[in-house]
Amino acid sequence: MSNEPSGTLDQDDPRGPAVDPSTELQEYPGFTERMDPRPDHGEDSYTGHGRLSGRRAFITGGDSGIGRAVALAFAREGADVAIGYLPEEEEEDGASCLELIRAEGRTALAVPGDLRDESYAPSAVSRVLDGLGGLDILVNNAGYHIAQPNGLPDVDADQLRRTFETNVYGTIWLTQAALPHLTAGASIINTTSVQGYHPSRNLMDYAATKAALNNLTSSLAELLGERGIRVNAVAPGPVWTPLQPATTTSEKLESFGEGTPLGRMGQPAELAGAYVFLASDDARYVSGEILGVTGGKPLA
Repeated sequence: MSNEPSGTLDQDDPRGPAVDPSTELQEYPGFTERMDPRPDHGEDSYTGHGRLSGRRAFITGGDSGIGRAVALAFAREGADVAIGYLPEEEEEDGASCLELIRAEGRTALAVPGDLRDESYAPSAVSRVLDGLGGLDILVNNAGYHIAQPNGLPDVDADQLRRTFETNVYGTIWLTQAALPHLTAGASIINTTSVQGYHPSRNLMDYAATKAALNNLTSSLAELLGERGIRVNAVAPGPVWTPLQPATTTSEKLESFGEGTPLGRMGQPAELAGAYVFLASDDARYVSGEILGVTGGKPLA
């Protein structure tokens, strides 16, 4: 089993790569270099076309998984990129992602912190404004979940609080802090989930937060349209990120993604194009949309 990126975007058949993931579990939040196979973030296959030239982006949860793939794609499209991540647990992955951004000749800015801390949002936005000179694209991507095989009865108060504070409170606080600094042409992109439409019994609290973000995306698009600010979301299906071996069971990993029509889990690189589209002028008449990247599982 290879531990190298697999060049997903170079493959013609969408049924591949059908990788066989290790069932070895990790401690939260999970680490990219310890995954087998290592997720593909598009390192060898994503090609930029200058669609975000001169833009300045802030991506939460940008150290690994979908966030890292989006950060790399944005950089290859010409954007300067700031990433948020947990200051201790995700430092290793954060440093690795920053190297990828700088390798593209773009400014890379570390903005570590915990979204559950209300004071992080204004501080983070201030650091982004100082480090990048402004903010054009906000990607609310960071998320938290812990699977509970028996469902809601096993979701204790600490888990419930952390899930909602990270996924919902953190998104709202950061958006509130960013809004005074966003101008016409800016874009907000939220990461929701297929779970917001088809909740699994072992992720009931997480699914509820993603349904809330779907609603928030629609209402913010309605509110901010008159200011020329677009708000959209990407709803991933099962994607191979460090969160998976850190938050589920070995049994679930054995069949992860096999229930999709394409018969496999997605790679982070396969999500990046959706975020680039929504952030770019290609989507200038798109707002309030939730774009599913699910391997064929419908959102409705």
